[in-house]
Amino acid sequence: MAMRTHYCGLVTEALLGETVTLCGWVNRRRDHGGVIFVDVRDREGYVQVVCDPDRADMFKVAEEIRNEYCVQIKGLVRARPAGTTNDKLKSGMIEVLCHELTVLNASVTPPFQIDDENLSETTRLTHRVLDLRRPYMQNNLMLRYRVSMEVRKFLDANGFVDIETPMLTKSTPEGARDYLVPSRVHDGMFFALPQSPQLFKQLLMVAGFDRYYQITKCFRDEDLRADRQPEFTQIDIETSFLTEEDIRAMFQGMITTVFKNTISVDLGEFPVMTYQDAARLYGSDKPDLRVNLQFAELTDVMRDVDFKVFSGAATMKGGRVVALRVPGGSVDGGGISRGEIDAYTEFVKIYGAKGLAYIRVNDAAKGPDPEGPTRWPGLQSPLVKNIHDAALAAVLERTGAQDGDLIFFGADKEKIVNDAIGALRIKIGHSEFGKKNGLFTAGWKPLWVVDFPMFEFDEESQRYTAVHHPFTAPKAGHEDWMVTAPEKCISQGYDMVLNGWEMGGGSVRIHRADVQQKVFDALKISPEEAQLKFGFLLDALQYGAPPHGGLAFGLDRIVTMMTGAESIRDVIAFPKTQRAQCLLTQAPSPVDEKQLRELHIRLRTVEAPKVG
Repeated sequence: MAMRTHYCGLVTEALLGETVTLCGWVNRRRDHGGVIFVDVRDREGYVQVVCDPDRADMFKVAEEIRNEYCVQIKGLVRARPAGTTNDKLKSGMIEVLCHELTVLNASVTPPFQIDDENLSETTRLTHRVLDLRRPYMQNNLMLRYRVSMEVRKFLDANGFVDIETPMLTKSTPEGARDYLVPSRVHDGMFFALPQSPQLFKQLLMVAGFDRYYQITKCFRDEDLRADRQPEFTQIDIETSFLTEEDIRAMFQGMITTVFKNTISVDLGEFPVMTYQDAARLYGSDKPDLRVNLQFAELTDVMRDVDFKVFSGAATMKGGRVVALRVPGGSVDGGGISRGEIDAYTEFVKIYGAKGLAYIRVNDAAKGPDPEGPTRWPGLQSPLVKNIHDAALAAVLERTGAQDGDLIFFGADKEKIVNDAIGALRIKIGHSEFGKKNGLFTAGWKPLWVVDFPMFEFDEESQRYTAVHHPFTAPKAGHEDWMVTAPEKCISQGYDMVLNGWEMGGGSVRIHRADVQQKVFDALKISPEEAQLKFGFLLDALQYGAPPHGGLAFGLDRIVTMMTGAESIRDVIAFPKTQRAQCLLTQAPSPVDEKQLRELHIRLRTVEAPKVG
C-alpha cells in the first residue's frame, strides 16, 4: 500500500467519492464541539480534514495532535457543505472525511505560527527550516525550480551543452574580493572560489564546445545589499560564431519564453538604448522605464550663471548640471509639500549630493520682468535671482515645464549627479504621488543597454580600468583608440534590464592576441603581470581561438522580480544575512586548532585601536 496517493493541495472535486491517502503537516486544528477539523499542508497546498467522533480510535489521535505534527490521513473525499467552500484553495470545494489518522512524527511547539505574516527576518533565518514550510517560501522555491527547468529546456533545444567548471581555482582580478581557500597540500598556497566561470567558459570555446551553459554558484566577498549575496546563482552562457546581435536575439528569446511559461507574462518589445543615452536621460545604466520622468541637460547653459553651485559644476572637469521636471509637483493641495522636499534633500545626500535646488513653476508663460518686484514672476525660488534670463528660458524649454510643475536640479561631478538625481527620479516615480499622477506605469519594461565604454579613468590610481573585464571586445574600428584615446573606445558589451534591475549582461570577447595586447597596454598591465594573472587563457587563445561571446543572468534576481519579493533572500533556500552570516548554521564559525595546523595557519590577534 502506498504511503501517499495524492498531494494535499491537489485533492479536488475530480476525486469526489474516492478514498485517498495523504501525508503532510498539521497547519491548524479546530475543535468544533465534538467534530475536529484539521487543515493539513504539504508543498502543493492545504486540504481540510474532518475527524468525526464516530471513529473512536481515530478521534482520540485527532484530539492529541498539534500544529506541525507530521501525519498520514486516509479518508473519503466529499463535497463541503453549502456556504463553507473556499475559492482561494484548489481543494476549497471538498473536504476529506478521515477514516484513519496516523502520527508519523510529533513536533515540539514551533517558535511561530507557519501562517504568521509578521515575522522578523532574523526569526525567519534563524528557524529557516520552519520558514521554508510557509506557503510563501514554498511557492517561491517551486517557481525558482520551474524557471531553471525552462532555461534548461530552451538551451537544450538550441544545442547548448551543460559543462561544469571548477569551484577551486586561481585567484584572478575580477572586480570584487575573492573568497580564498587554503591548500593543505601546498603550504602557503590558496585556491579561490570563482567570482564567475568567465575564463573557463572562454577556454571551452577554444576547446570547440561552441555552445556552453551552466547554472552555477559564484562567490564574491563584497558589501551586501538586498539584491546581493556572497554566494549567488548564475545562468552562465557562452557561444562561438554568433554576432552581438545574434546573441542578444537568442537570449531575449530565452527570457521571453521563461516569463511566458512560468508566470504567463508577455514581456513584449525590448527597446535598445545606448549606455550614453541611458546616462543622459536617466542617470543610470539600468533605467526603470516604468517611471515616466527624464533628465534635461543644462550643463552648457549654466556655465556663466551667478549661482556658483551650478556654474562651478558646469565648468569643472567631469561636472554636470541637470533638471528633473515633476509634472504637477507644485500644484496647491495636490503637489509635493515642503516637508517632502526636505526629505528628498536628505535622501539625495546619501548619494553624495550636497543639497537639492528646485523651482516651482506657477505661470510658465510669464517671462522676465526687469521692472517688477521679482525678475521672473512666474517662477518661485531663491535661485531665480542668480540665474540669468537665457538660462531660465532654457530650463523651461528643455524640461517642457507647465504651470504647476516642480523642477529639481542636480549639479556636481557627473557620477554624483547621475546617482543622486537618478535615485530621486525612482523615489518620486514609485511614491504615492507619482503613481497617483501618472508618473509610474505598472507592468514589465525590459530593454537592452548597449555600447558601454571600454574603460573608465580611476582618479585614485591615475590609470584606466576595464568597465566590464579586460577580455571584452571593442567595437569594430575602435581598436586604435585604445592607444590614443581610451576614453573614446566603445565595447561590444550589453546588459538586459527589466524594471530597473540588471537581469544579465555580457559581451563579445577578444579572440585576437594583437587586440588583447592593446587592452593590456591601455590598462597598464605589463606582459609579465598579464602572464602571471591570465597566462593559461592567453596561451589557449593562441590556438585558433574562435570569435565568441556570451552573457550571464542572475537566477536569484529573475525569480525575485517574478515573485515581487523585497529581497533575493526570499528566493534562496538557505541565504546569508547582510553581514554574510548564516543564522541557521551559525556560519562562519571558529575551527579547532588541529585543522588550522594542518593548513599551516596561525591566527593573529588584532588589538583594538587606543582611544585618546
